[in-house]
Amino acid sequence: MAAGTTSPVSPGGDGVLDLLVVGGGVNGVGIARDASGRGLSVTVVEAEDLAQFTSSSSSKLIHGGLRYLEYYEFRLVREALQERERLLRVAPHIIWPLRFVLPHENAVRPRWMVRLGLFLYDHLGKREMLPGSENVRFRNSDGTPDSPLGSALKPGIRRGFAYSDCWVEDSRLVVLNAMDARERGATIRTRTRFLDARREGGLWHATVEDRRSGAREVIRARALVNAAGPWVERVLKEGVGSATAKSVRLVKGSHIVVPRLYEGAQAYILQNDDRRIIFAIPYERDFTLIGTTDVPLEGAPGPVVISPEETEYLCRSVNRYFARQITAADVVWSYSGVRPLYDDAAANASAVTRDYVLDVEAPPEGDGFGPALLSIFGGKITTFRRLAEHALEKLAPHLRRVGREVGPAWTGTGVLPGGDMPGADFDRYLTGLRARFPFLGEALSRRLARAYGTRAERLLEGATTMADLGEDFGGGLTRAEVDYLRREEWAVSAQDILWRRSKLGLHVPEGTEARLAAYLAAQAGEPGRTGREEAAGTGAPGAAATPAILAARG
Repeated sequence: MAAGTTSPVSPGGDGVLDLLVVGGGVNGVGIARDASGRGLSVTVVEAEDLAQFTSSSSSKLIHGGLRYLEYYEFRLVREALQERERLLRVAPHIIWPLRFVLPHENAVRPRWMVRLGLFLYDHLGKREMLPGSENVRFRNSDGTPDSPLGSALKPGIRRGFAYSDCWVEDSRLVVLNAMDARERGATIRTRTRFLDARREGGLWHATVEDRRSGAREVIRARALVNAAGPWVERVLKEGVGSATAKSVRLVKGSHIVVPRLYEGAQAYILQNDDRRIIFAIPYERDFTLIGTTDVPLEGAPGPVVISPEETEYLCRSVNRYFARQITAADVVWSYSGVRPLYDDAAANASAVTRDYVLDVEAPPEGDGFGPALLSIFGGKITTFRRLAEHALEKLAPHLRRVGREVGPAWTGTGVLPGGDMPGADFDRYLTGLRARFPFLGEALSRRLARAYGTRAERLLEGATTMADLGEDFGGGLTRAEVDYLRREEWAVSAQDILWRRSKLGLHVPEGTEARLAAYLAAQAGEPGRTGREEAAGTGAPGAAATPAILAARG
């Protein structure tokens, strides 16, 4: 049987797993998907929800990282550029091309430097589907408009560049990887905390705890993958007693969302005088996403929120370039995440490498080797798939020593759930979906196709009217969709649904969250808790709307 199409794999008759993965972010579930497709038995344990922290707090981009060229990160940029179109083909519903406009100010970086960087960006990685970069003249010498790309910018900004990268629904990318891993035999256990692990008899004996019931159990595995993100050091030091010298550097990145700043589908990349860059990106139809900051985080990782200083910094960055000025009062929502970067001793948080380091420990034990521990330091969402391949390459020799063969790599062409559209043509698929379910209307059919791809038809199966989909909780979120998310995507709380499986929290009317929480609680047979109450109880990052957006909902 070909790699990537294996039958579901369960632990052997002795109950021993090949891999126990700690962490339900993009790297953890990416490794689980890759490994299960190679014929290995895998379990993932995640203390909260999938993508609850770092992997849902990104700038939502699949990109090479243009600014990383300035730090000579050529290997990372090349790998990321190669991944853009590969991922675009395997998940065309949640990943799509995005044109970036870079207004130029010579005081920040000379024009020749930017042009050279874009030339390298065009040629470091194979590019077939995305157009290359170009010079753009926003206004003529007499100040008259020359390109609509400059219509939102201040009149004095006359020239710039344009290039292409991709957008991604980051938290959905995590869920789809987890779904594919499960369909290939992996077990995904959310709300399950990893407590500790010890090596014994050539295996890992890991203790985990179900956070809802309090029940504990011991899982035995041939290898342990530490994909705990910001908590990777805690797992090493407190969980397994490792004395590794490698460490992470925690950097907080914050974003703000404001009412739409400009017309058009283009994004903007803005150069600041501190040499950092800020993105302004069309977001959820009615908004603009602005970010990110880079703030060193001291102390233990955990939920973080944006500071007034970060908000002011992002507003100031936008106001430097855009004709329309914004203030903190315009912010309708914000989110912050902690990036666990590999500590390369860089003096500036913005200069810390975004590349990843995979560290394998496999001490001698008896006549063979002790069970392997692989820890992940750093990384970025764009390169998660290659990171997973590299992780399996490092683990394969250790697994072979104990008689477990690892199949060949396969994820480069393995389509993610819902992405099996002919020719990876989203628009053609959407046209067909609308024809099959005309009662959905234009906006809802597009949202469902973007979120679920071809899996939307499972959600809609048998429906001929909106009434067939059950109660509408607001914003087109029906009972049929909620039940699908509970059944297929590990959604437990209102926050899971409104802020991670979707961003409907920005669109639904006041009262939706409470009604949704009550419905979910009734299905689970327990008292209802809203997303905010769950966040307070579990340490989830704040994702509640601000008073400004509640007022905007009317």
